[in-house]
Amino acid sequence: MKSLEIVGFKRANLGKTDAKALRLDAQVPCVLYGGKDTVHFSVPAILFRELLYTPEAHIVDLNVEGTQYRAIVQEAQFHPVNEMLLHVDFLELEEGKEVKMDIPVKYIGVSPGVLAGGKLVSKLRKVKVRATADNLPDYVEVNISGLELGKSIKVGAVEPKNYTILTNAAAPIATIAIPRALKGEMAAGK
Repeated sequence: MKSLEIVGFKRANLGKTDAKALRLDAQVPCVLYGGKDTVHFSVPAILFRELLYTPEAHIVDLNVEGTQYRAIVQEAQFHPVNEMLLHVDFLELEEGKEVKMDIPVKYIGVSPGVLAGGKLVSKLRKVKVRATADNLPDYVEVNISGLELGKSIKVGAVEPKNYTILTNAAAPIATIAIPRALKGEMAAGK
């Protein structure tokens, strides 16, 4: 899995007022938990561009005033109106300990339904998986080479490799939609 380095600075004061002051200074208040102790720190907002505004999943190499941590983003909170990043929670990775993470879906193969004129409709962009840090995949491969017109592929059809899929097995990942023009041709052909 790809890793990304983020440099942070410890927070001296905690609380609503100090968090507001940090945000006005283009800093994002963050917390790291899951390890021996909880670390409160702030990071310049610009550093989150490659981490949060991308479809890929990353392991984060946190550098908080010289102390190194390996972590994943557990949750990012955004302002409901202006979409400003308000707070980020990181979960520290420990050797051999399993973590849950949303991993992007990657389609492989060519669908006969698409070749016949159908449209591939993606229902799930990410799938929740549980694995150790070493086994976290970059993406979950979904083979669509057997999808015909009007058919779906479900989470249960995906074969996990060294990880467990936590998303409901009955949830559809992708469907081949039949366009209206093609439906008319099929009805006229009967």
